Amino acid sequence: MRHYISFLFLLFTLSLSAQEASETYIDWGEEMKEPQGSALVKIIATGAEGFYGLRIKQGGTLEKAKVIIEHYGDNMNIKKAREIELKYKKKDRVFQDIVMVGRQLYLITSFHNEAKKKNYLFRQKIHNTRLTTSERDLELISEIDTRSTLRDGTFDIILSKDSSKLLIYNKLPTKNREAERFNLKVYDDAFGLMWSKDITLPYDDRVFRVEEYRVDRTGNVYLLGVIFKDGVRERRNGQANYEYVILAYTNEGTIEDEYRIALDNVFITDLTFRVARDGDLVCSGFYSERGTYSMKGTYFFRLDAETKEVYNQNLKEFGFDFLTENMREGQRERAQRAEESGNRLRAPELYRFALDDLILRSDGGALLIAEQFYVQEFNNNPGAFNNARFGTVNNFQRDFYYYYNDIIVVNIQPDGAIEWATRIPKRQVTRNDGGYFSSYAMSIVRDKLYFVYNDNRRNLDPENTRRIYNFDGRNSIVVLSEINKDGELITTPLFNNREMRLITRPKICRQIGRRSMAIYSELRNKFRFANLQFD
Repeated sequence: MRHYISFLFLLFTLSLSAQEASETYIDWGEEMKEPQGSALVKIIATGAEGFYGLRIKQGGTLEKAKVIIEHYGDNMNIKKAREIELKYKKKDRVFQDIVMVGRQLYLITSFHNEAKKKNYLFRQKIHNTRLTTSERDLELISEIDTRSTLRDGTFDIILSKDSSKLLIYNKLPTKNREAERFNLKVYDDAFGLMWSKDITLPYDDRVFRVEEYRVDRTGNVYLLGVIFKDGVRERRNGQANYEYVILAYTNEGTIEDEYRIALDNVFITDLTFRVARDGDLVCSGFYSERGTYSMKGTYFFRLDAETKEVYNQNLKEFGFDFLTENMREGQRERAQRAEESGNRLRAPELYRFALDDLILRSDGGALLIAEQFYVQEFNNNPGAFNNARFGTVNNFQRDFYYYYNDIIVVNIQPDGAIEWATRIPKRQVTRNDGGYFSSYAMSIVRDKLYFVYNDNRRNLDPENTRRIYNFDGRNSIVVLSEINKDGELITTPLFNNREMRLITRPKICRQIGRRSMAIYSELRNKFRFANLQFD
């Protein structure tokens, strides 16, 4: 069933911008019923005839969880679903992941042998069509000594961007205050081992934390970490008590390099990197002049992998209008006075934005994507207390509020200068749900970016120029924000969640083709996929 944007909605949207929105249309699959107590976790990968989804059915503990793989056709309807067998020789393996390496699906599981104090990692082929496994294909690929499955012996699995290489990272056991140790294993597109190496870092685990791993298309591995200067593995607002470092393991792990990253007189509040086609590292992130939880602007540089030379370095603050876009008039006036007087502590900055993606442009520039995200904890029973003498017990009940607000897109030129920065206004505040229906999905189609997310329909009212209404069930619609190559933004409604009797989960939605995105919506035990197609 195909839905076009309604005529009323189209008129509603065209009044917001002179830019004409790209034409899109949606093909809906059938409404389906999900297994009781289960949840779709992710779209694993796309294949020749549709895509694969991963569903988890909880069983009380991680070891008892049931794993279901689902194959969907181009019509967005389910072709086959099968529970994956996790037992081997009457023992329960722990599910780790399902990945597609090359064009083959693999099940990754682990097993903790308490008697031998070892944790084993297995791979097993999944037939791409039948979705079956065979015990003959179960293969041990890694084992590590461990004292406890909670502290040591866990594995992380990372695919390269083109899915041709796979990295298995695991931390090795260490004693207190010993140097950090871990193992790296890199596999090719046939899941053949390219190289393996145990690494010992020059810092102990009290002061170092790994934040990001990457493996490139040639099998080189890069780790982004944070070194803390005061022995406390937490950031302190107002104090530059940390420093970023990139560790590189190239030429099948035989070459080790370290790149320290620091800026003078400002805080690096977020950092990420990508590996360019020429092997150089492209680094970008945000900085602040007053603390570690806000940001004043962006920085960008390239790192020559051979010479370690930093080039095309640029530090650029956002414009005043961009920083104060959603402020009330009184707040904006106070920010203006602070800016004019040079008061760094009161000058406007953006608060709590998380860097989500760094997209490399073909000309050497980049696009930064970030979303305002944070969690606040509240005690909703402050009068409760604990008094053993009178037999009373502290009965605090805590609520967690999840904030997924504005999205920002920053277009950076090859020399590091900001070409433009665009802000997508959004407000999604929910309680005690982990932001289940919040955040966004993104697609790149030619020279445009598309963002899909749940919104409040009142935010598309052309008479509403200042207030951003929170996403809620009564007024919930799914919208599409389009940003073109010049940074111009236009937002159009796609469909009404309430009319569809479902709510969209953007965290599951994924681009599945050059011009298409899988949209996933659910409510209670019903769910449905749609194919959003871009012209």
